[in-house]
Amino acid sequence: MNTKTKLWVPGDWNAFFGFGTNILVNLLTLTALLRFVLKMPDDLIFGRILPATGLMMFLSTLYYAFLAYRLAAKTGRNDVCALPSGISVPHMFIVTFVVMLPIALTTKDPMKGWEAGLTWVFVQSFVLMAGGFVAPIIRKITPRAALLGTLAGVSITFISMAPSLQMFMTPVIGLICFGIILLNWFGGVKYWKFPAGLVAIAVGTLIAWGSTAAGLNFGGMSAANLAASVTNFGFHVPLPAFAHVFDGFQFLGVILVTAIPFGIYDLVEAMDNVESASAAGDSYPTTRVLTADGVVSLIGCMMGNPFINAVYIGHPGWKAMGGRIGYSAATGLMVVVLCWFGTISIMSAIIPTVAILPILLYIGMLIGSQAFQETPKRHAPAIVLAIVPSLANWGLTMINNALAAAGIFAVSDALAGDMLNKGIFYHGLQTLGGGSTLGGLILGATAVCIIDRNFMKASGFALAGAIMTFFGLMHGEHVGIAQTPLVAVSYLIVAGILLGCAKLALNPGDLPSPAPAEVTEPSPA
Repeated sequence: MNTKTKLWVPGDWNAFFGFGTNILVNLLTLTALLRFVLKMPDDLIFGRILPATGLMMFLSTLYYAFLAYRLAAKTGRNDVCALPSGISVPHMFIVTFVVMLPIALTTKDPMKGWEAGLTWVFVQSFVLMAGGFVAPIIRKITPRAALLGTLAGVSITFISMAPSLQMFMTPVIGLICFGIILLNWFGGVKYWKFPAGLVAIAVGTLIAWGSTAAGLNFGGMSAANLAASVTNFGFHVPLPAFAHVFDGFQFLGVILVTAIPFGIYDLVEAMDNVESASAAGDSYPTTRVLTADGVVSLIGCMMGNPFINAVYIGHPGWKAMGGRIGYSAATGLMVVVLCWFGTISIMSAIIPTVAILPILLYIGMLIGSQAFQETPKRHAPAIVLAIVPSLANWGLTMINNALAAAGIFAVSDALAGDMLNKGIFYHGLQTLGGGSTLGGLILGATAVCIIDRNFMKASGFALAGAIMTFFGLMHGEHVGIAQTPLVAVSYLIVAGILLGCAKLALNPGDLPSPAPAEVTEPSPA
């Protein structure tokens, strides 16, 4: 064992450019939502919101670097990788389209939408902090295959699909950059002393600007956009927004409908990501992780940031690149420069987004494969089952977005019937995909327990599924009483059957033993 804890190793460069570009994409997306969807003024975005966002993410990445340093010092290991963290991407869209946009349109005041977003994060912060004390118990009783399988579903759908589609829309940049990344991170090809992420972004940027000069315009770069981006350059520090946070409480009824269930979603997602890190060899305390997310999110919203902080999916990917402690802290410093100096506007005008997206696809590949590599082979069917609700949720999201683009914002029974005639089971997607994270967790855990002949525990998970479904936390569109009662009753009947198998119908001694707990060999990455 190497007892000397290093704050920076050469592999941190790879992870820094990979994770840093991931954060850059999220910041560019966030800025676009604020400017072009919510129509917020630039002085609010670059003078108040982004500086507060930068502060929150700086505190988060610095804290997780500190946790990694403590773990490395305690264990004497030199391969400890810090947990990645930043703006929660699903919540970025939820708070924009479900909370801030409707209120901004109703009041005809973007400031009111911003204040509602601040209050939304305020409520969620306390849900996270309270949940931090329950999460270790849930993580202890939930099978790893269910946790990692649910995470794999998220990685395949909401992490991998959009980057893949955009890469093939501009393949001359996307595929070339993806090949550069795969050759280094999977194939071991070295680009002298330059990190593969940096090489890929540089090549993609050169292709984009070269094509612009040739009149082909791959990547959408232009000198006019670059010149316009300079106008937002300037130094802005975060300022307290206490009054704005409490002004948003006038919309509390609208906020609670999503803040509480998505706070629970954060709880489960954080547990999944901590379990993923543990499977990669780095065990972090779940309570501290969730409490830290809640605290830094609370600080961020009190300074003007309407987006929640979360531990990111992808720890095994950054660790496989060679990332350890320093990449997390370095990313936090980068975020401060981007958000406090208005640099994010200039970066978005220089680097084509499609050159960054292959890194996200790589992370999705690694997380999806980890679910099968770090669990017993016999649990593979349960992992597939845990993935299915995320597939349904993604399909539902695609359909709804397509209908919204055509000006249809509500699906009538007649339209759903027409879809059914074409083989599109819209209501089935709604039911299976509602609360997909919790749904995948319950289905996967129940299946694992059945495979292991632990029918009593399987009955408990099915009962939990019945209760959460009854209150709309899963298999439903909204939180409430009896949202999908038939699904809840069905879970309850399954729980009763499993309980009967455990108590009456079957003698465990008469059952064949489950297969040995063999774990598949991990890939070279």
